[in-house]
Amino acid sequence: MVEESRQGAIRMAPLNPLVSTEWLGDRLYDESLRIVDCRFSLAEPDRGRAAYLAGHIPTAQYLSLDDDLTGETGPGRHPLPSAELFSADMATMGIGLEHSVVVYDDSGASIAARMWWMLQSLGHKRAYVLDGGWQAWEEEPRSVTTEVPAWEPATRPLLDSWTGVITREEIVADRGKLLLIDARAPERYRGEEELLDPVAGHIPGAFNIPYAENVDATGRFLDRESLESRLALAAGEGIVVNYCGSGVTACHNLLALAVAGREDALLYPGSWSDWCTSGGEVATHLAGKRRK
Repeated sequence: MVEESRQGAIRMAPLNPLVSTEWLGDRLYDESLRIVDCRFSLAEPDRGRAAYLAGHIPTAQYLSLDDDLTGETGPGRHPLPSAELFSADMATMGIGLEHSVVVYDDSGASIAARMWWMLQSLGHKRAYVLDGGWQAWEEEPRSVTTEVPAWEPATRPLLDSWTGVITREEIVADRGKLLLIDARAPERYRGEEELLDPVAGHIPGAFNIPYAENVDATGRFLDRESLESRLALAAGEGIVVNYCGSGVTACHNLLALAVAGREDALLYPGSWSDWCTSGGEVATHLAGKRRK
């Protein structure tokens, strides 16, 4: 597959949304490449930026889940920002449709997938995630810097409205036609444990595919065949909707689906944090267990 790039620098695109450390290492200083560090900790929100400043992949900029990838208002704990403002901010920062973008974190792509999905949703077709993330880069080892780059503003901004999303109201109206996938840990899905949201359980009829099981012990994604098997229930006809606690790790399942060859699944951005605080019907325990 050959990319069409006005600058013609990065010619061969990967066949899936993941790139290896070798692929990235060979292209580090390409002028049409943008690298984004998305390391973040819910428990310590400032830790990711501090880690970035202490050392990061050369030419990478930093974006925070709380400060850059989340809006001030909206449904759920991590609402999407205004697409128009996000697109403008990315253009000012130096990320546009003319660039290839590689995103990484240090948590198995749990945050990087959100940034990847946001770019895809706004029309960016050359956004990728570094498989294995920061750990893979550091362990090899490869070059690291503390220098913070400054990119020229982009000339081809992203779209100004989110695509591939579904609202709570639309889910309520069409739930019988949807295949709902819950990306949270099994104990949260079953309603046995809930430390982040006021109500435990899941949307009735949803199936549980925990995002954390998309990767192996090194934080690298399973191979395509394994992901296809794992995500088999989402392979048929119909509308697939992904949600999690707050619309972040659901993007990990969307990324895994894209690796497996399905790119039309939707995101419910408000996710469980929106559903359970808006009076949505709740299921718990073994109700709606994963279809075999």
